[in-house]
Amino acid sequence: MTTTLPAPVTMSAGTTFLRTMLRVDGWGTGGFGVVLLAAGPVLRDPLGLPTAWSIPFGVAMLGGAAALLLIAGYPDIPRNLAITVVAANALSAVAMLALVLVGAVPLTGWGTAFMLIGAAVVAVFAGLELIGLRRADR
Repeated sequence: MTTTLPAPVTMSAGTTFLRTMLRVDGWGTGGFGVVLLAAGPVLRDPLGLPTAWSIPFGVAMLGGAAALLLIAGYPDIPRNLAITVVAANALSAVAMLALVLVGAVPLTGWGTAFMLIGAAVVAVFAGLELIGLRRADR
């Protein structure tokens, strides 16, 4: 008796835009993670971002970058993973904004600008990846 597993739930062939956004997001996230790891101690005073925060964020960003690039490399991007990426980016943007608003980190003016710009960039990626997801669903 042979058992056949159901085909994975994937999106249609029109995933080029989504795949491109995932790759750009992945490389950007990885680059930013490297900056936080390599320059965290140097950026501490001008930004007010403690090294105890920049190092874990940098490591997490490298992990996220690897995940994004892995997802972008699938022949068929699984829809549930694309939805997860959009949600994770949206939540990350909200979390960055919340860190600024509640004063959880003693950021300088430059640090506040840095964090707000980061939140905006992550929100833009969430939006672009959502557009890609919708295009792929057609």
